[in-house]
Amino acid sequence: MDPGADTVRSDLVRSGYNTAVEKIRETEYPQLQDVTYLDHAGTTIYASSLVRKVADDLVSNLYGNPHSQSPSSQLTSKRINDIRLRVLQLFNASPEDYDIVFCANATAGMKLVLEAYTAQVGAFQYRYHKDCHTSAVGIRELSGDSKCFLSDEEVEKWLEGGLTANEVGSKIRGLFVYPAQSNLSGRRLPQSWAGKVRNSKRNFYTLLDAAALVTTAPLDLAVMGPDFTVVSFYKMFGYPDLGALIVRKASPEMLEFLKNRRYFGGGTVAAVTSQDDTFHAKRTGVPHEHMEDGTLSFHSIIALNIAITVHSDFYGDFSSISRHTTSLAMYLQQQLAELEHYNRRRVCTLYPESFPSALTVDDWVRHQGPTIAFNMRRADGAWVGYSEVEKLAAVKRIHIRTGGLCNPGGVESYIGLKAWEIKQNYEAGHRCWDDQDIMRGKPTGAIRVSLGAMSTIDDVKNFVSFIKEFYVERQRPTLQRELVRGDWGGKATAVVESITIYPIKSCGGYKIPAGVTWEIKPHGLAWDREWCLVHLGTGSAMNQKQYNKMALIRPSLSMESGVLTVSCVGSRASINISLAFSELDALHSSASRVCGDKINALTYSAPEVIEFFSAAIGVPCTLARFPASLASTRHFKPHLATPQSGDTELCAAKQPPILLSNESPILLINRTSVDHLNEEIKTSGGKAAKVDVFRANIVIAETGPKRIAYSEDTWTHLQIGKELIKLLGPCRRCHMVCIDQQTAIQDEEPYVTLSKTRRIGGRVLFGQHAMHLPVKDRVSRPSIKVGDLVRVLGSEPRTFENGD
Repeated sequence: MDPGADTVRSDLVRSGYNTAVEKIRETEYPQLQDVTYLDHAGTTIYASSLVRKVADDLVSNLYGNPHSQSPSSQLTSKRINDIRLRVLQLFNASPEDYDIVFCANATAGMKLVLEAYTAQVGAFQYRYHKDCHTSAVGIRELSGDSKCFLSDEEVEKWLEGGLTANEVGSKIRGLFVYPAQSNLSGRRLPQSWAGKVRNSKRNFYTLLDAAALVTTAPLDLAVMGPDFTVVSFYKMFGYPDLGALIVRKASPEMLEFLKNRRYFGGGTVAAVTSQDDTFHAKRTGVPHEHMEDGTLSFHSIIALNIAITVHSDFYGDFSSISRHTTSLAMYLQQQLAELEHYNRRRVCTLYPESFPSALTVDDWVRHQGPTIAFNMRRADGAWVGYSEVEKLAAVKRIHIRTGGLCNPGGVESYIGLKAWEIKQNYEAGHRCWDDQDIMRGKPTGAIRVSLGAMSTIDDVKNFVSFIKEFYVERQRPTLQRELVRGDWGGKATAVVESITIYPIKSCGGYKIPAGVTWEIKPHGLAWDREWCLVHLGTGSAMNQKQYNKMALIRPSLSMESGVLTVSCVGSRASINISLAFSELDALHSSASRVCGDKINALTYSAPEVIEFFSAAIGVPCTLARFPASLASTRHFKPHLATPQSGDTELCAAKQPPILLSNESPILLINRTSVDHLNEEIKTSGGKAAKVDVFRANIVIAETGPKRIAYSEDTWTHLQIGKELIKLLGPCRRCHMVCIDQQTAIQDEEPYVTLSKTRRIGGRVLFGQHAMHLPVKDRVSRPSIKVGDLVRVLGSEPRTFENGD
């Protein structure tokens, strides 16, 4: 046992670490077994006891709609009133001064406030802090005059200064919004601003976004005193999915202001007409009576009461939770800050870079929550892509959050992206949810790790070990200098080992039989990825990363009968799909999305098709076709279109179309590279990778005496049989390669080893994208077959650093 571990544990216990959590984890959180969950800022985890007690309560009591007078409805109303009081007590808010308005989440609470503001005659002034969540930033679109404060000092200057010209004599109520804690960095903001706004005599209300804070810390409304506060209870307890707007009734003219809301729903009016007259009279009591439109989520509110009890029984009050999580956050921050590469370059860039320097938990709590945001650099100073980190973390069963984190101001200020750069990235195709994590030499987001009440020392250690294993460079990399140009020199020293097409995107492959010549189309191999499965609810194309069972769907082509036969492993059922283009008219054109691209696919509505694929995957879905006639809407990705020296094909011709493949018309794999990778996997005791996990169209096998792994990195052009093939660039890999294509079971390998040995330029690369080069004045159709000789016609010396 590591003697240092006892010291770390003792120090954490003295700082407030709750060792009882480790025992609670075993019995109350079975969903966390073998999982390192570090996204509590998104939602914390619900306890088993909570779920059981909610179920017991619901089957033991009859709860009716609270808008009725029946005994079951009155029981519901009584319980809701009791819970309102309990929530106010949780946040140290007097029922004489505050009222609870239940809603879906914190964002819904903001929208309720906004409805009152937009009901004013004239545009309102809006002020917000740069650390605000996207939902708060969006309020500016309905204001007449908005300003973002770029620092705490700017806020203080505004509060201490006199009224501005726009504020003098303004009868229109303004709004100032700020978070109690940044959802990106965890930085905590001053608690005094609400009171200072009131004392400044400005005609402004304040809205406090407390959603990030209350995840692990107490909220004292008696001290902070904002006019509006929004929270999301699932961030506090994991369940129920419920939020609240807390209104300070005692604020000047508050009740009259909220009655400005024009919309009314069921339960919020005392009388209403709907025909000749447009009369209605709103309820005139406390805010929740005329702001909770329609029937409340009363079962969720009842569950909330149980959630508060269970959480308190396990963890005590939120002050104890705060000390527990802060002790872990301090340890994590220290560990990440100390990581260095062999050349003394820091691995992690933390946001903010200056964390609290105080040594006590109490001092830290005042300034920082248990959230650490950061990016990483390699030893050469280049950034590590956060998307690649998240992919590898997922393989290691570590749950984190990456990207813009719904905090645009934090991305701009901490990461250093200017507004024009964000716009430029958007115009170049970047979207908040994609994996374009580094653009023009800068990260587009960050990595966020957040701790919760049920986090343990092991969670922190697992994450730090993960970073050390994969991202800390211990020694100067060895250079891979062996090239193939001298060894191949245009000689045929390889053959086509196998050809595979994937008629249905992300489903099983169909191996072309030996001796069968297969046609190459402009968009790739004939019939490759012409179909996909689309979710009946969203219309989006499905993929194996989300639905592993897609690997078990087996397509088979019969050109003689013109049929695509589809079966599924473990089922006797099968279905035949006609290949005939004449039947396309019977299909329905519908909008879909593939790899971020918008397409119009032809969907199958026949009940037998929907039933077959829905049963096979266990998800409501159907088949869709994207024939070559529609392929002009998609082309291979821009990062593959950079011409190489001496290359004129891409400059002179249009980019070839692709059907439903991710990035390019053809994917090629070198068997020697697969074998070499498996040797590396074996040294760590991992499971060897089968070649089919890479889902290549063409696998080539070298036949010469000297076989060099990853020699394909240097090739530019090949001749396969009589066909000319241009290599476009390496394939960026994700954890889909970990799915066994025969069983649909996911493993860590080969992605873990690839991440250590094939991370090049911040991407995990394996295999080569390719396209066919047509020959002028050729009459015969281009084609290849298994056994065709392969010649390297062009290569470029390139030096890669292993693991770089």
